[in-house]
Amino acid sequence: MNTGQLPGTTPTIPGMFPNMLPLAAGQFGALPVMPVQAMTQQATRHARRVYVGGLPPTANEQSVATFFSHVMSAIGGNTAGPGDAVVNVYINHEKKFAFVEMRSVEEASNAMALDGIIFEGAPVKVRRPSDYNPSLAATLGPSQPNPNLNLAAVGLTPGSAGGLEGPDRIFVGGLPYYFTESQIRELLESFGPLRGFDLVKDRETGNSKGYAFCVYQDLSVTDIACAALNGIKMGDKTLTVRRANQGASQPKPEQESVLLHAQQQIALQRLMLAPNMTPATKVVCLTQVVTAEELKDDDDYEDIVEDMRTECGKFGTLVNVIIPRPLPSGEMPPGVGKVFLEYADTESATKARQGLNGRKFGGNEVVAVFYPENKFSEGDYSG
Repeated sequence: MNTGQLPGTTPTIPGMFPNMLPLAAGQFGALPVMPVQAMTQQATRHARRVYVGGLPPTANEQSVATFFSHVMSAIGGNTAGPGDAVVNVYINHEKKFAFVEMRSVEEASNAMALDGIIFEGAPVKVRRPSDYNPSLAATLGPSQPNPNLNLAAVGLTPGSAGGLEGPDRIFVGGLPYYFTESQIRELLESFGPLRGFDLVKDRETGNSKGYAFCVYQDLSVTDIACAALNGIKMGDKTLTVRRANQGASQPKPEQESVLLHAQQQIALQRLMLAPNMTPATKVVCLTQVVTAEELKDDDDYEDIVEDMRTECGKFGTLVNVIIPRPLPSGEMPPGVGKVFLEYADTESATKARQGLNGRKFGGNEVVAVFYPENKFSEGDYSG
């Protein structure tokens, strides 16, 4: 700063106003500190705010502030000392965007690296606001994110995921956590070879976070794949598949409808196989149907067993219904929360699995898979 600066009036950001205070020290001897800081904050707001677009309807000021403070800390983007990077959030709920105000210009620039981050299950856009003045901002602090940010800590890998950048990058959300990389790739590649693929994993455990990004070699299939896969049910989840830089899929041209139908059939066939890697058996195991609490009362238990016999007997000859329940001591034996259906033949069991998987019971979507006959006959319900 210039000599002649007032004692104790350090601007919020060093070097911000080199010509702000050329006055003699005594001229405004009683000038309080706050007005200078307030003026500094006001003058730098355009460079400290970031635009966040594509917010889910559940977003509110508190959740956005908490989320961005957390991820800024996680990537090492906080440069203004301890505490939260976010000082203020304004949300336009109708248009699903927010202005997120950071403590410093440098932190706002670091936040630019968060474009495409997943917030409450949806990728959001992170941009400069319309009032951002690049030439003025350049005098206030760095205008680009620090290249050493740890973006991998929040599942972002710009430039290192096999060409996973640009307008044709696809976001694939709602993936069951038990799906392997090879299963997901196989599903996506039913539309054509991939140029890049990245299943986002938890850094601590290495487990899938339930979403991925991909880019096709043939960019003309991007919208076809999105339209065919978006909304398909996989076990207890529903896929969200769209271009990563847009909130909703674009309407597809009429001439693509025939190809789309064919591709969707391929995708559905693979989805039928993917959640269930075991061969067809006479036994079907249902989850997401009953809770341990519902099974404690004897009368309720008998009613549930009878309902299952009636409903599941529609698919073929039902030999046995086993619903493990909590012991009187309160102990939970293996299989509590599952329903096991034994049919007279594999054909009936196959119809039951197809008919029950994804169906709603008590507000939950049922997951139906084949169960090994030898384990069932031995009374082993742990699988």
